[in-house]
Amino acid sequence: MPSPASASSPLVVELTSPQSVDGRRAAFQSLWLLVRMRHAHDSQTPMVRLADLRGEVSDASTLRMVVSRAFRDFKAWGIEVGWGEDSTREPRFLNAERRSQGPFWLPPAEARRVRCEVEGRAASAAEIASFLGLRARTGASAGASAPPEAVHLQDAAFWKQLVAAQRAARQGRLMTPVAAGAGDGAGQPSALESIRLAGTLAASGFQRALVTLNEAMLWRRLGDNEQARRQLEVLKKQRLAHHVAGNDYLGAMECIVSAWCAYTARDLPLAQSLLGGMADDPARSVVLRHHPDVRFEWCNLWALGCRSRALALAAEDAPAARLLAEESLRRFGDALTAAFESHSFDAAQHVAANLGMAVWLFDRVGLALPALPSAPAAGPKRRGDAPAASDTTRHAVQWIAFSEWLCGQADGQGRSAWNAIYLMRIARGHCGAEPRPTLAQFRAQAPLDPAAISALAGPLADAFDATHWPARWVEVAQARLADHQAGRRRYPGLQHCSLLFEHAWYAAHAGDLKAAERSLATLREALPQLVPSDRAYFAESWNDGLPAELVLEAKPPRRPAARPRKAAR
Repeated sequence: MPSPASASSPLVVELTSPQSVDGRRAAFQSLWLLVRMRHAHDSQTPMVRLADLRGEVSDASTLRMVVSRAFRDFKAWGIEVGWGEDSTREPRFLNAERRSQGPFWLPPAEARRVRCEVEGRAASAAEIASFLGLRARTGASAGASAPPEAVHLQDAAFWKQLVAAQRAARQGRLMTPVAAGAGDGAGQPSALESIRLAGTLAASGFQRALVTLNEAMLWRRLGDNEQARRQLEVLKKQRLAHHVAGNDYLGAMECIVSAWCAYTARDLPLAQSLLGGMADDPARSVVLRHHPDVRFEWCNLWALGCRSRALALAAEDAPAARLLAEESLRRFGDALTAAFESHSFDAAQHVAANLGMAVWLFDRVGLALPALPSAPAAGPKRRGDAPAASDTTRHAVQWIAFSEWLCGQADGQGRSAWNAIYLMRIARGHCGAEPRPTLAQFRAQAPLDPAAISALAGPLADAFDATHWPARWVEVAQARLADHQAGRRRYPGLQHCSLLFEHAWYAAHAGDLKAAERSLATLREALPQLVPSDRAYFAESWNDGLPAELVLEAKPPRRPAARPRKAAR
């Protein structure tokens, strides 16, 4: 192996692939940092900070390793590199233990030695900037002086298509297009089709990365974690291959969607570890504090994780469970604030429903909390007494009613299936029935009917209009299942299974055992797509909550050994 270059000889860096230093193959990350320091020296801003590496050649989890490898390569190349805030220091006297913290710089004599080439000739300033991925950054900071070609004519078409994809997702047209004549959105493409069309119009690295992020989020909503994770891998490569404007936001959202995938798979430790790591990371924590959309996603998911942990601990360690329950409600409140800060009714309705269900679930497992949050009033109070129900149930219903009221405020906003599912669970949870009832015992139960729930909603009762809320729960469930079957809505697996079970329960309670059996048969076919803990929830509800005659007739799936968890939003 040739010896390192002498202190006075030039160091020839070939920028074209495969990159090399003095004719020897070189690791891209190490070479990139060397060229970036040379560029910084020439630009009169000699410092290269960790933030310049993050998202370009590394992420937070691999940064220390990349820096360590780079300094080994610098030593092999015979070039001295400094670190720390004082660029006048002699590098050989610096404390190596603090090297990974940066910032990094080249002493003037060393900077003059670095000669960048493209296919054997001296590289131009534009070529060096292109290699470093700095063109987008330069254009973004140039303001009015940016060249005319920096704005492409297709940009407007891209943003229009992205809006169409997001609107389709809000309306529930996730993957299956709505059939012609089937209501709002009829004949229009699904969210998946729209986002992929947006990808063909993307004209910059940021736009391409934004398409990938939106597709990952869409697959996560569809319950396909494998596809979501594939898109997240693509997004990571897009961010690391080139400098992308908005990289800190994209990195934060990549982390959040990864945490959602873990939560959907019911891997709570991984989900909360990812969220905790994001809050501790210096760059991403800044985005978390100042970007309301990111803060909403983080707080809502963190609260859901705390809710699940509190419910699981309630029987074994009530004090610890109560602390988790209080943190859950507090974080739901933070998420709601962030949603309104970003003027997002869609985000607000999600967290309002989550908060309402959390209040009810905590009460069901004996976690009495001293100060329960109340939903804001959306109109004048109505006269009339609500049915006998606890204050906790009233609070829970009012939060879910507020979620439903928000759904009706935005043009084209789709109605949430979760609101109906949550209210139907609360209504039948009011019965307090014995497990495995006979058919006569089952039909003698008195769940709260929609009118009673509306009365509990008080000033928010206007949310339950007759169009979307028929007079009987079995009709409420049937209407939403009909939307799913006709393609007007596309409910992911957990929502679809939940609607099927609620329809079966209320159809059996009304005496229509044939309709109940049909829904249970469809549910049995759909259950394998769910994670084990969610299958366990339905198996327990099926075996213990339905009349014995119906259970024997429908032959439910074997109950998994794992302890069931409450199905989550």
